[in-house]
Amino acid sequence: MSTTPEPPARPLRWGILGCARITRQGLVPGINASQSGSVQALGSRNEGLARSWAEEFGIPASYGSYEGVLDDPDVDAVYIPLPNELHLPWVLRAADAGKHVLCEKPMAVNADEAEQMVEHCQSRNVMLMEAFMWRHQPRTRALLDLVRNGGLGTLRFVRSSFSFSIDPTDWRTDPARGGGALWDVGCYGVSTCRLYAGSEPVAIQSVKRIGPSGVDLSLAAQLVFPNGIIGLVDCSFEAPFRCEYELVGTKGSIKVPEAYLPPARPIALRFDSGSNIHGTEPETLTFEGTDQYACMVDSFARSVAAGALQAPSEDGLLQMQCLDRIQAAAMPVTGENGW
Repeated sequence: MSTTPEPPARPLRWGILGCARITRQGLVPGINASQSGSVQALGSRNEGLARSWAEEFGIPASYGSYEGVLDDPDVDAVYIPLPNELHLPWVLRAADAGKHVLCEKPMAVNADEAEQMVEHCQSRNVMLMEAFMWRHQPRTRALLDLVRNGGLGTLRFVRSSFSFSIDPTDWRTDPARGGGALWDVGCYGVSTCRLYAGSEPVAIQSVKRIGPSGVDLSLAAQLVFPNGIIGLVDCSFEAPFRCEYELVGTKGSIKVPEAYLPPARPIALRFDSGSNIHGTEPETLTFEGTDQYACMVDSFARSVAAGALQAPSEDGLLQMQCLDRIQAAAMPVTGENGW
């Protein structure tokens, strides 16, 4: 399956704050593969590392500080892949420097911070977008059209699972840094439910298993939307790798493997209403293998050109408010002693 490509937007010159793993694996290749961007500058507290990466990737400017990127007059927009607790200060500083901002998920450590970011960027007349690359895949856009056009009948359930094991000393287990499975991987499932439901949940139930550091290592949530759709999300830092979502309607369902980290040729498995009963094989849907980071960068550029976020982009405030509600509702459980 394919989607009609949108025309490229006005090119943006990008600066990146930090030599994070996602910088190397996602954003630099994505910007280079986009129709609308080029990497102009890279900043790191390790000046030597910034310089070596700049040389490796052919980036014109490198700096031994994040401020250097913000002060560069040739930078139009910045990507912020820093740890969660640093999103707020650097989004505000980027906006003060007149740079449009693509901020890594989750937007902040709570909804109050996200609201500050949104209001500050609006006051500085710069674009702010949360970096959920999966929303911009051709596969996502095609499945969203299919669901909205009644291809599965009436949508009833959206289910998402995302998990992998991490080292107990990883910074993502530190509550002071915005750690926890929901913030890091469960947020994908929440975003999935919100996107396909096309609304915000009216009721939430959740449970979580808290680790020694105080963050959620495993969490499951049920989200009820005003149109009757039920979202089911589970996430974990202490389970095998899983990365999938499922869309269930009255006339069929679709399973989406490798949902948020798609391969070169993404697929989805479509079951009609009688598939499981009669043992028939699902239909395999195949989609364009476009770099999802490049798609996100081009979506961001179109939003900048339009002066407003263009669907399926969002600034992250409603997402963060939903995450806060899930955390507030979550009842702690233990594996040994029950409730």
